[in-house]
Amino acid sequence: MLSNSCRYGIRAVIYLAGQGEGRQVTGIKKISADLNLPAPFLAKILQMLARKKILNSVKGPHGGFSLLKKASEITLAEIISTIDGEEVFTGCIMHNGTCRSIDRNMNPCPIHDDYSGIRAEFIDLVKNRTIDDLIKKANASDEIVI
Repeated sequence: MLSNSCRYGIRAVIYLAGQGEGRQVTGIKKISADLNLPAPFLAKILQMLARKKILNSVKGPHGGFSLLKKASEITLAEIISTIDGEEVFTGCIMHNGTCRSIDRNMNPCPIHDDYSGIRAEFIDLVKNRTIDDLIKKANASDEIVI
C-alpha cells in the first residue's frame, strides 16, 4: 500500500525523533547505517520531508537532519502525503485515478464497496497517529522494530 520510499521516510522520522527534539542534527550516513537503508535513496526522501518543513536539513561536512516540528505534531498522514502523494488516500485500488467515493461521476470498481470502509479507517488512523505515538509504543515494547 505504501511505497518503499514512504516506509523508509516514516522509519527515518521515527529514528530522528528518538534522537531527541533538540536541534542536534544526525548525518545521513549514521541514519542509513543504523536503519540499514541505502544512503543516497534515503537522502532524497529526507530532502522531500525537509522541503515540506517536517525536517530540518543542514548542509556541509557536519550536516544532517533533525526534526523541525515536535514529534507530537507530525502525523503519519503528513509524511505519507509528502512522499507518496494524496493518491494514497483517493486512488482506486484497481484503476488509475480517483476512487468513486471521491469522484461520483466514475463507475465503481468491483472491489469499491469492500475497500471504501478500509480506506476510511486507514485515513482516520494515519491522520490521528503521530510520530510521538509510535515512539511511545516502540519504547513500551522490546518486540517492535523500527
